[in-house]
Amino acid sequence: MTTHGDSATRAGAPAVAARTGATTGDDQPAHAADGLPAALTGLRAAISAARFPLTLPSAEPARHAAASLTDQLDDYLLPRLARLDAPLLVVVGGSTGAGKSTLVNSLVKARVSAAGVLRPTTRSPVLVCSPTDAAWFRQGELLPGLTRTTEPSEQPGTLHLVTAPALPPGLAFLDAPDIDSVVDANRALAGQLLAAADLWLFVTTAARYADAVPWELLRSARARGTAVAMVLDRVPPEAADEVATHLSEMLAEQELGASPLFVLPETWVDGQGLLPDRITAPLSDWFARLAADADARATVVRQTLDGALAALHPVVEALAEAADEQVTAADALDERVQAAYRSAERSVDQGLKDGRLLRGEVLARWQEFIGTGDFFRGLEARIGRLRDRVVAAVTGRPAPASELRTAIESQLVTLLRGVAAEAAENAYTGWKAHPAGAALLEPDLAHPSADLPQRAEQLVRDWQRGVLELVRVEGGDRRFVARTAAYAVNATGLAVMIGVFASTAFIPTGLEVAAGTGTAVAGQTVLQAIFGDQAVRNLARKARVDLLDRVGKLLAEEAARYLSRTEAERPAANAGAALRWAAVEVERARHRSGLFPGPEQDGRP
Repeated sequence: MTTHGDSATRAGAPAVAARTGATTGDDQPAHAADGLPAALTGLRAAISAARFPLTLPSAEPARHAAASLTDQLDDYLLPRLARLDAPLLVVVGGSTGAGKSTLVNSLVKARVSAAGVLRPTTRSPVLVCSPTDAAWFRQGELLPGLTRTTEPSEQPGTLHLVTAPALPPGLAFLDAPDIDSVVDANRALAGQLLAAADLWLFVTTAARYADAVPWELLRSARARGTAVAMVLDRVPPEAADEVATHLSEMLAEQELGASPLFVLPETWVDGQGLLPDRITAPLSDWFARLAADADARATVVRQTLDGALAALHPVVEALAEAADEQVTAADALDERVQAAYRSAERSVDQGLKDGRLLRGEVLARWQEFIGTGDFFRGLEARIGRLRDRVVAAVTGRPAPASELRTAIESQLVTLLRGVAAEAAENAYTGWKAHPAGAALLEPDLAHPSADLPQRAEQLVRDWQRGVLELVRVEGGDRRFVARTAAYAVNATGLAVMIGVFASTAFIPTGLEVAAGTGTAVAGQTVLQAIFGDQAVRNLARKARVDLLDRVGKLLAEEAARYLSRTEAERPAANAGAALRWAAVEVERARHRSGLFPGPEQDGRP
């Protein structure tokens, strides 16, 4: 609070305005910029539609960037374009204890903002303007997300409006929270307010001007083309030249060398907590000239506005890349699941081809159902008399048929449970190895659904009934149906099921014969004797296709446990393209508007 001496400055006329070279609003027709707000509104819609739900390295930065862009569009770009002649908003930012509030109070010659180390850290930011300009800021077009108050408030999301008769029209100061506040919400709000500034007045001290946080924000201001003025506060007189020179060098290194720099020495404050007029005079005079010169204010506004618009494209491109990464990750996760369950389907298909299902219990029950081994060895020699022999062999023997059907069901269910378990494990492992997949996993996904065994049993029973219906339909005009009635259909259906286990086309190979101890040949011969060769092929093929279709649906239901998770989190496939297109439209509208200087005018690339 103590200091003495006179202030120094390197700013004379409003240097921020002088170096931009922009034209004034009088040079453009009223409709020149009509397309720019529409393009920005389209960009805002594209940003809102882009989602980054999957856990990827780019997701959190993208969410933060999207929120910041949306805030800047709503808080500054759209309302400022709607009113280019609105008062110039100077956002005063800086580190804790830099003296921002004391400086604002001194510039407007009234204690409008609480100052001091013990001030509430959650206080609302203070916007002070001329009574003439109060209506504009009260309407809430600028920073519309903040609730206007006429009293200090500790409620988040409020903006304390104060009028100061000593402040000339056309200029307003906004005392922002500390950029290095210990309160996260305050730091975030400070960043949001700075993004809504026409001009940053950055306040630092001789002790803290080299801190990292302010320079990070200053680099951000430079990247966005924001007009910046610097205040170096509380400088000991004996160190003024040295510190000011060093700070100027640092500004030049960051391509901010043209920014006005005001040096305020250490001094006492008066009873109202205001700095002496002689200390603030150079800064007050600079702002007074800026307030009095509409063209200079318009130049500052357009410099910051143009810089903010130009800076949109790289940020939006990064968002588009992050959106594309989300889609790519979702597709990769889906493919890992689909590959696991495709492999399961292939395992079932192979199991129907290689004869493995003919072993064990099914083989024993099949032999028991048809007859003895001697009967099968003489089967081919008596092919002409087979139809009647088959009927005689199976009539009155329901128990072996029931046991065979149960054995077939058990064998298929065992196969389905095994492939489903393997698929679930493979899908789980695949997701666990992917950062986005690992975040979506739950332990129960490593295993099939709890009710899979019951669903698999129901599937096999439904398929067996379908085979019997197939036999009825295919053999509807055959004499054997009339002669043997329903039991012959059941017997033939069981033989068809055995045939499905033997080979795709129901033509047994030597391997299948060995695996089935001749039963595949026997089953084929029985069926051929009843239906004829083509009918046998059709029945076996249709029954097998039906079984695989049912299995495919069962496994798809299992895969859906995973796929539903990516579907719930999946961003729009065209989000990245929509963002890029919207950014291009903004850039085109910006150049067509005629509001901003071209490269040949302001020296920017």
